[in-house]
Amino acid sequence: MLKAAGAAAGAVGVAAALPAAPAAAVGYAHPGLLHTGADLARMAAKVKAGAAPYTAGYARLTANRHAQSGWTANPQATVYRGSGSPQNYAILYNDLHAAYQNGLRFHVSGESGYADTAVAILNAWSAKLTSLAGSADRFLAAGLYGYQAANAAELVRDRPDFELERFQRMLSTVFSPLSESFLTDHNNAVVTNYWPNWDLTAMACVLATGIFCDDGAKVEQAVEYFKNGSGLGAVKKAIPVVHDDGLAEWLEAGRDQGHALLGVGLMGTFCEMAWNQGIDLYGHDDSRFLKGAQYVAKWSLGGEVGYTANTRAKGAVGGWSGRETASDAAAVDPAMTRPIWAMIANHYTKRRGLSASYLTRIAAKAAPEGGGGDYGPNSGGYDQLGFGTLAFTRDRATTDAGGSVAGGSSATSSPSPARSSAQRPSSSGAGVAASGGSAAPSASTAAGAEAAAKNGGLASTGSTDLVAWTAATGLTALAGGLLLLRRRGQRERAGGDAE
Repeated sequence: MLKAAGAAAGAVGVAAALPAAPAAAVGYAHPGLLHTGADLARMAAKVKAGAAPYTAGYARLTANRHAQSGWTANPQATVYRGSGSPQNYAILYNDLHAAYQNGLRFHVSGESGYADTAVAILNAWSAKLTSLAGSADRFLAAGLYGYQAANAAELVRDRPDFELERFQRMLSTVFSPLSESFLTDHNNAVVTNYWPNWDLTAMACVLATGIFCDDGAKVEQAVEYFKNGSGLGAVKKAIPVVHDDGLAEWLEAGRDQGHALLGVGLMGTFCEMAWNQGIDLYGHDDSRFLKGAQYVAKWSLGGEVGYTANTRAKGAVGGWSGRETASDAAAVDPAMTRPIWAMIANHYTKRRGLSASYLTRIAAKAAPEGGGGDYGPNSGGYDQLGFGTLAFTRDRATTDAGGSVAGGSSATSSPSPARSSAQRPSSSGAGVAASGGSAAPSASTAAGAEAAAKNGGLASTGSTDLVAWTAATGLTALAGGLLLLRRRGQRERAGGDAE
């Protein structure tokens, strides 16, 4: 664990003792995270007109218990996630999803009660939250809930009763520092110790915070890491091999399906937020993300995909060490889904006019997408904000929101501030155990890992929760044993994150 954090609990410093959020120095487009003003206007107009599939997507939103006005927040001064701590992080993610869903419902319906509810939830948290603590899983809490908090707040940032500067300060002093630290030193672990999703959560938090707080340095850090980062979340490391069929293998496909789906959703979220600020990461490196997303879509639909054996080093810097090999793509459950596909499929096929047959098929199968609370009670069902059928379905465009001609060059733009709203076009767990086929850890390695776990979260341990995220049916396996999610040697117990 981070030595600077102190004790085994790994608490982060109190926000009040940290420097205030910097004054806005650059102007990013607002709203401009997952949804632009044009996006929100499109949703409202399509629902009002009774257009499919928007109406089905909106029906999923209005049926969700988190999307009801009057939801009462339960803010905490310290949020804990991970072994060895009094975990209460479910309170945070439930409140954030309620704020997001109420904010989205306000923009579609125009009913101010939903905006009032979202504002009340977010104000309550920014008035009380001072730290995130726990084992290594505190980095997951910072990354996941940091990007979600920013997106929920972006929907109501212009409301007169929303405490904007206080919320910016919370993002900049409670959430983002942990994510920035993780991208820099990976919790004092060797750089490949953590699977790509750990980096991707941190990248999403730093980017969302940078945009929300008009902090160009944070945006630049996140975008540069996507392109050239040292850890496995950088695009060429998360998607290491492009095959002759045009598909590119997803590194976490060698781990299990739940984690691979999470990674695709996180990278899509990252690319969408950047796109809405004029930064094309969807097209970076000859649309590498498209090739990786197509691979995961085909594999999740039951298709055969190639996989190149990958061995990664694990361990703490100056401490224990080990190696783990993923030798092939894991088995899949075709019934498993996450609300991630509509956003990605619509970008490539509607904005860019490209062919993406596997994305098109899996997006149709997953529709209409729900959100937090629709995909099981455990934390993995809250990793994405969701409602993509409502939010991201779009007509085919000739010129897209990022300023590129549909189907044109995949050249990327620099991470400079986007145009103002008036100018913008209208358009996990670290996994300590080795898999079958990997080199067996030495006795000293195993002993070191066990001792570290007792100390509250050595860099290598990460989450030990069971991946309990399931399909909407709630099944962890189909009758007859069609698939059981494969966790390589990780002790299973109820609790359920999928990072």
